[in-house]
Amino acid sequence: MKFSFIAPLREKNTRQEIYMLLPACILLTIFMVIPFLSAFTLSLTNQKLIPNPMVPAKFVGLRNYIQIFTDKAFWQAFKNVLLFAAMVIPIQCGFALLMANALNRVKYLKSLLRSLFFLPYITPMVIVAVIWKSIYQYPEGIANLFIVFVAGKEHAIDWLGNKNTALIAITILSAWQAFGFQMIIYLGALQSIPTSLYEAANIDGATSRQVFWNITLPSLRETNVLVLIITTIQALKLFTQVNIMTKGGPNGSTNTLVHYIYQSGFTGQKIGYASAASVVLFLLILVIFLLQNKLLRGKEAKSRD
Repeated sequence: MKFSFIAPLREKNTRQEIYMLLPACILLTIFMVIPFLSAFTLSLTNQKLIPNPMVPAKFVGLRNYIQIFTDKAFWQAFKNVLLFAAMVIPIQCGFALLMANALNRVKYLKSLLRSLFFLPYITPMVIVAVIWKSIYQYPEGIANLFIVFVAGKEHAIDWLGNKNTALIAITILSAWQAFGFQMIIYLGALQSIPTSLYEAANIDGATSRQVFWNITLPSLRETNVLVLIITTIQALKLFTQVNIMTKGGPNGSTNTLVHYIYQSGFTGQKIGYASAASVVLFLLILVIFLLQNKLLRGKEAKSRD
């Protein structure tokens, strides 16, 4: 009898939790669930971007999906975005971790340096892409001026006009522009590591490399999972840089899934087909997220055991 107040208290806490989650659930439903269901509905039709009252949209079933999976341009865009992710993730995350580790040791002007490194991330990608496009300009861009100064005119590189270098150039730009976000996350995680661990390592005579590999890196397991998932999802959504700098060329070497959807829906006026491609991209991101999360959690559990 003396514990009879526990049940009403639990019920009250449950109601409070529901009320706190309700705004987020409503927003997710409005901005994610409903648009996804709408896109899936459109993907089953031959709807045009500008509807024609004289020719109403028709139900075509899975025809759009069949066309997507038989389209070579789709598979090339799929390959490009996976290659981009494979290049940008280690560069961007690795550089962010190294800069955060270095910045964490700085005693003076830490706030100023943190702001300077974070500045490219808050700069609109359109502006960054236009600036870097001029840097990559052939043959008188800043990048080529440096190469010509060091190696001569014959070594100038058509960064955005060569299919072998265009995606690499976009990868470098993307890693530089966004590493500040990951750096801030890592910096916060580094500052939460107990200083007693480093003090004990110093007493034991551990080197900087030993401290990093045996204390710093293991303490960032949760942060690494978060950063890796965020970076992967952002990499799969690559669009702005490609649209401004290369338009998917040369020869489709920089075309991505989002740019493929844009071309199909807005340039090709096939909004039903573009909706089907959007559903495919959503499912792809979901599958990669689940697999990546499972693998990383599995490795983390094994390392703890």
